[in-house]
Amino acid sequence: MRILIVDDEPAMHDSYRRSFASGVAADSGALDMMAAELFGAGDPPQHAETAMDFAVTHAMQGLDGVAAVEAAIRAGDPFAVAFIDVRMPPGIDGKETATRIRALDPEINLVIVTGYSDFAPIEISKAAGPADKIFYIAKPFEVAEVTQMASALAHRWQIDRELAATRAALAEKIVILEEQGRELAANESKAIHIANHDSLTEAPNRLAFLRALSEKARGTTSFATAMVDLDRFKLVNDTLGHLAGDDLIRQICGILQDNVPEGGLVARLAGDEFGLLFDSPGEQAAVMACERVIQACAASFKIFGHSVQAGASAGMVFEIGGDCDPVDVLRRADLALNDAKQNGRGIVRVFDDSMDESIRFRRRIEGGLSQSIKKGELSLAYQPIVAREGFEVVGFEALLRWNTDEFGPVLPDMFIPIAEESNLIHELGDWVLGESLQVLKDWPGQYVSVNFSPRQFRRHNFVGHILEFVQKHGVEPSRVQIEITETAIFDDADRAAETLYRLRQMGFRIALDDFGTGYSSLYNIRKFALDCLKIDRSFIDGMGRERESAAIVHSIVHLGRALGLGVIAEGVESEAQVQALNLAGASHFQGFHFSLPIGPEQAREMAEIRYLVDPSQREDVCLEPELGNGTLG
Repeated sequence: MRILIVDDEPAMHDSYRRSFASGVAADSGALDMMAAELFGAGDPPQHAETAMDFAVTHAMQGLDGVAAVEAAIRAGDPFAVAFIDVRMPPGIDGKETATRIRALDPEINLVIVTGYSDFAPIEISKAAGPADKIFYIAKPFEVAEVTQMASALAHRWQIDRELAATRAALAEKIVILEEQGRELAANESKAIHIANHDSLTEAPNRLAFLRALSEKARGTTSFATAMVDLDRFKLVNDTLGHLAGDDLIRQICGILQDNVPEGGLVARLAGDEFGLLFDSPGEQAAVMACERVIQACAASFKIFGHSVQAGASAGMVFEIGGDCDPVDVLRRADLALNDAKQNGRGIVRVFDDSMDESIRFRRRIEGGLSQSIKKGELSLAYQPIVAREGFEVVGFEALLRWNTDEFGPVLPDMFIPIAEESNLIHELGDWVLGESLQVLKDWPGQYVSVNFSPRQFRRHNFVGHILEFVQKHGVEPSRVQIEITETAIFDDADRAAETLYRLRQMGFRIALDDFGTGYSSLYNIRKFALDCLKIDRSFIDGMGRERESAAIVHSIVHLGRALGLGVIAEGVESEAQVQALNLAGASHFQGFHFSLPIGPEQAREMAEIRYLVDPSQREDVCLEPELGNGTLG
């Protein structure tokens, strides 16, 4: 550690030499006291009890001391402490020396050594401070006083340098992190833009259009959705090439954006197909707006030096917001567009039911569904949910079946959406819940898992309604698992979180169905009170063929286990899937490999058997499904 002595008396230099020649650790107790006085309360520096070697430089005048400091800085080996006399004729005095040294080296510790002074300590401190880096020793001094002062200040100087280096490194890291943060934000913004915009026209893409349409569908304002398709666009591609076709698409996109009603959205859905979405006070006004757009497209465009006569057709749907299905709105607009194409092109067609035979069929289904309970056409099938250990049957999922005289068995995927749209879902849901609770009472301890649609979940006083059912049937809430999808809870997350919390408080089990196919996020899992996640069967089916599906399954299982949630794998149909899911760590299984959906009597028998072995090894425990008047869909 380097020490500088600045004094004009040779005898004083001899005293300093004798002081630093005798070592430093003579009295560690006194040194600790000095360190405590210098550094304040608390533990003294650990280095204070260790002897320190000093390299001492002597200067007879203030200017010589200043020059020594300059040379040390240039060499990259600065002084830790400088002992400075105050009176040093004929050169500069100690105050000026200290001031100049401080200007050169802000980190050096200065010790003013004098028997008397022309300057008060506060004057020197103001000139050569800060105050915590300037100290005083009176002449004559003791050897221990000098060595202990030097040792304490040298240790302090060393610690200050280490701290400064650490701070500099930290500041550099902060700068790097800030730059990375800005880069990440820019990349995220770019990725979001790319994910929601068409690369050719920079217009919103199908994903962004569907999102905007979904928002409109949930609102209360009236709006129009139109699909616009270029007429004879293939001829342009075939005769002038795809680059010419791309140029025409860009120009048409600009025409649409210039002519869509104010506040409207133009999106490129695919190829030469565009979507329009705009508010309108009525259907006739929406038709007129679409006709103006089609007229604007019927123009001559310059494409790579060629004159191209363009044209377009449109299919339109007018809706008054209120929970209409955005996918169905787009489907009907597409049907209307096809009708426009078939009826002369260059026109606007508004969708009506005659364009879609399925509409008439759906209405017949809806009429039959409203009478299904009265006619006794509904039934429930039960598919077991088995635990990983020992294949214990811990519960059954209740599956609704409908067998009609007019249409025969109708798949749930067909009639459940119709029930949801027509509000029949509440009546069907109450029947399913009541029937499953009645059957549940015959089981020795398993729970029943009942699916609830988004409309049911949004029902007024949903919690009280469910509680009333279980109390009426004398069933413990812990034996009822409520299955919901993320779609059911995403529209109003705060209300959904409160509803699920109240259900959990009462003892009901909560399962998040089809996890991974909706708005899956850590935010949802953390926000909502859940017991388990159900992995969608599409991922289970793809495990053996697609690396992505296997990775998703493993991620969901690990996520569920980390959060203390059960993980039910749906659609398990083979021993290979069972082994793969066992390795992944899934806690429960459900699927044809263990049992098809079965009738209530067989469900009771299976519940009493309770433990199943692997069906591939024990054919005698594989129960045949009781179809009754339902289907296995």
